[in-house]
Amino acid sequence: MSKTITVGLDLAKNVFQAHGADATGRGILRKRLKQDHVLELFSRLSPCVIAMEACGGSHFGTREIRKLDHDVLIDPACLLEAIQAVQGHQ
Repeated sequence: MSKTITVGLDLAKNVFQAHGADATGRGILRKRLKQDHVLELFSRLSPCVIAMEACGGSHFGTREIRKLDHDVLIDPACLLEAIQAVQGHQ
C-alpha cells in the first residue's frame, strides 16, 4: 500500500469521513469513522498532514492527533467553501 501523505477529515456530530492521498494525489484511503475510532485510525498511519475544518471540537482533536506526530491544519469553513467553488464541487 502507498504511503499516505495527506488526509482530509470531515468532522460531524456522530460519523466522521476521512480521505487520504499519496504523493501523486491518488486517493488511497476512504473511511467512515465513529468519533471514538478516529484516533485509532491515525495511530496506525505514519506521520502525515491532516486537514480539517475549524469548529468547536476540532481544537481538541487537533491536540490529540498532534500527540501522534501528525501535522494538523485547521482551515476556516469559508476557505474550504471557496476551494470547492473553484473546483466546481458545489
